[in-house]
Amino acid sequence: MVTPEDIKGWIETGLPGTEVAITGDGAHFEALIIHPDFAGKSLIQRHQMVYRALGDRMKAEIHALSMKTLTPEEHQGQPN
Repeated sequence: MVTPEDIKGWIETGLPGTEVAITGDGAHFEALIIHPDFAGKSLIQRHQMVYRALGDRMKAEIHALSMKTLTPEEHQGQPN
């Protein structure tokens, strides 16, 4: 079974310099992904970057992943 730690590691490996927080129950996961290269990218482009980092795992191992993708500056502006 895939764990949040697995997904976190895969994203961090595929997108070096990323800050990742994952929660989930083994089938459905939620991710907060912070990366400077998201700057100037659309939401779709940001998600595509994450999907590339995860590769075929999105098809086979991860059933559902909800993502919030932010730049470090956007994250700083988020309410706590």
